[in-house]
Amino acid sequence: MTVRTRVTDLLEIEHPILMGGMAWAGTPTLAAAVSEAGGLGIIGSGAMKPDDLRKAISELRQKTDKPFGVNIILVSPWADDLVKVCIEEKVPVVTFGAGNPTKYIRELKENGTKVIPVVASDSLARMVERAGADAVIAEGMESGGHIGEVTTFVLVNKVSRSVNIPVIAAGGIADGRGMAAAFALGAEAVQMGTRFVASVESDVHPVYKEKIVKASIRDTVVTGAKLGHPARVLRTPFARKIQEMEFENPMQAEEMLVGSLRRAVVEGDLERGSFMVGQSAGLIDEIKPVKQIIEDILKEFKETVEKLRGYIEE
Repeated sequence: MTVRTRVTDLLEIEHPILMGGMAWAGTPTLAAAVSEAGGLGIIGSGAMKPDDLRKAISELRQKTDKPFGVNIILVSPWADDLVKVCIEEKVPVVTFGAGNPTKYIRELKENGTKVIPVVASDSLARMVERAGADAVIAEGMESGGHIGEVTTFVLVNKVSRSVNIPVIAAGGIADGRGMAAAFALGAEAVQMGTRFVASVESDVHPVYKEKIVKASIRDTVVTGAKLGHPARVLRTPFARKIQEMEFENPMQAEEMLVGSLRRAVVEGDLERGSFMVGQSAGLIDEIKPVKQIIEDILKEFKETVEKLRGYIEE
């Protein structure tokens, strides 16, 4: 089955499905699996130094010759150098998160890279479009990790009416029905993080995957809101402790958060780890190979669209 949109044409991919750019979890192995399955795999460089990223790109290219991307978090102290690596390595696609990437867009595009910022508002979407972005990822607050303040349902609807470039929907999407809903709101592709973390090819600790599969739609909380960088994580004793410390001792809360994502992803540490997942964890009840995940989503997308057609009477 083929779903062709401006995004598939732009990125030269088979299916309009992107992998979220997740620090620590967005490894070359997982990204290559997504690209091989016809989507766009994305290396999460959030915890990487420039040399680490260069090695990750090389490793991914040994696993696939399909298009791929790199996600750069703008709060990274190495953001400038990570962009340079992407230019030197001729990375096909760069996505940006946690800020305004307009200063990087022209140079990347001049070197042949497609640029797709993550946006949490229609105003930022218009700003990056004027700066030359090829598309935007409208990511709602249902998503895992660092979040904005608007839901996917409202954000995608508004952003798709506000820009002329393609819109990719993210946040709370883990199946074909979610993809169909996103398309109804104006999206031309979807990005998923949590769904791909709970895959066979994902390198995260088994405890991480198990927590996702067992989670309900109410099992996430937001930490870091009082510290100025809210993030959605699984509800654990550690997450509750962070929420308490944000009010009682913000500096200590900041110290506790340092390294907490790595401890969750790599070590499966329930006592000191931040398990960043979206509310879509409550929609996931099985760990599957990436190829099967994408095939199942496309099958359900088609069934959903056909069902909707049945409601229309001429």
